[in-house]
Amino acid sequence: MSDWLNKVEWNDDGLVPVVVQETGSRQVLMHAWMNREALELSYKNRKATFWSRSRQSLWVKGESSGHFQSVESIQLDCDCDTLLLTVKQEGGIACHTGRHHCFFMTLENEDWQTNEEVLKKPEDIYK
Repeated sequence: MSDWLNKVEWNDDGLVPVVVQETGSRQVLMHAWMNREALELSYKNRKATFWSRSRQSLWVKGESSGHFQSVESIQLDCDCDTLLLTVKQEGGIACHTGRHHCFFMTLENEDWQTNEEVLKKPEDIYK
């Protein structure tokens, strides 16, 4: 095991939360989880790879949509328990809903308002 992987404070499930930010615009695109293998693969292959808690398996962002994320940098926060990935987003879509990013709802007047347009319908992305 690489020493750099041991510095990360993994939770009880062996995971660490990851914030994904777009290079250039600095837009926060999404949040995901990584286990050791996902982090190591993301570092070595420079393709964002995550751990799916629902499927209990690794997944490379873009493997089914074509909207890959090329890893530019990986940063660890001061508590060593959260990662920040800076990525180049291919295809301009990071969210499975077909939007540029996953944070498209804003709380206004005690209600969630959608503030981001769908760029491509999910059924057209995931055929």
